[in-house]
Amino acid sequence: MKINGVGVKKYKAVCVGIVVLSLLFGKMAQACTGIRLTAEDGTVVYARTLEFNIDLDSNVIMVPRSYARSGTTPEGENGLKWISRYASIGANGVGLPFLFDGVNEKGLAAGTFYFPTTAGYMSYKAGDASRTIAPWEVGSWILENFATVEEVKQNIGSVVVASVVFKQWGFVPPAHYVVHDASGKSIVIEYVDGKLHVYDNMIGVMTNSPAFDWHMSNLRNYLNFSLTNAPPVEVGGVRLTGFGQGTGMLGMPGDFTPPSRFVRAVAYSTGVLPSKTGEEAVLQAFHILNNFDIPKGSSREELDTVHGNIMADHTIWTSASDLKARRFYFRTYENSQIRSVDLMKMPLDAKTITSISMKGPEVIKSLNP
Repeated sequence: MKINGVGVKKYKAVCVGIVVLSLLFGKMAQACTGIRLTAEDGTVVYARTLEFNIDLDSNVIMVPRSYARSGTTPEGENGLKWISRYASIGANGVGLPFLFDGVNEKGLAAGTFYFPTTAGYMSYKAGDASRTIAPWEVGSWILENFATVEEVKQNIGSVVVASVVFKQWGFVPPAHYVVHDASGKSIVIEYVDGKLHVYDNMIGVMTNSPAFDWHMSNLRNYLNFSLTNAPPVEVGGVRLTGFGQGTGMLGMPGDFTPPSRFVRAVAYSTGVLPSKTGEEAVLQAFHILNNFDIPKGSSREELDTVHGNIMADHTIWTSASDLKARRFYFRTYENSQIRSVDLMKMPLDAKTITSISMKGPEVIKSLNP
């Protein structure tokens, strides 16, 4: 027997493992970074990293059209019911049948990003059950129901996103969301102090806390940045020149905090030379996100002195979605080879969710004659 394409024994093992690890690690931080590129042929590419301090056991899953859903409320699985209008593909986590990140057949992409210390979901009453979904269900609800950013903006206020405890972890996961469409439009969706906030995202960048409007205000601290090298200056009759390339961005924050990553992501994604095609833009996106790849141990929580565990965020996987071709690309911490799945070549009218493993080791090719 299988649950959403995953064997029951494996599914239970994943759940038990996550519970144990969540107790050991206590905190689960994320340092995700998202960008958007537009190629000269009009192709929009959305790409992001996903960081966590444990393996989320993600797979690529394809959710078909006409798939029946039931949202989760604080009371259980008695929430909003819907039937998927559009097929979608992307990456899940923890064996869930919901996408953490993906794209649908209309070229709409959605990503879930961690939002610690800032997320504050909507208040919930029993009478709201029929229109309530859990934080981890928002991305799939968007992808399965809408074709454009404008449609999402018009309908996001119709659902209640409540503080639902994720049973495998024992707490409410704080999240916010980015949505892009094939025309290049983008929005950020956040719940703060119980209220819904929707922001137009002109620059297409996304990280974590604080709120999106704070990040946009923070960019004003970097007005002196330039893609062009700084010219020489005269100081006391002495002519000073830079040591080399990159002097226009001298002082760019280089740490892994969300504000610093937001600034760098804006600089890199808006500064690269435009790609001619969608495929070139996908490769460009992966090059940009190389700058946000976190190796194990370089970004840590406090040491677990009881069990001796070091809680260290690392880049579990990096993905890119071509919103014109409806193609999902990814690479993982264990395997830097970029792999892809074409949504339009999948069984869009299948009866069940299709699961494709993201596992696999790096293959190092020897070139010795």
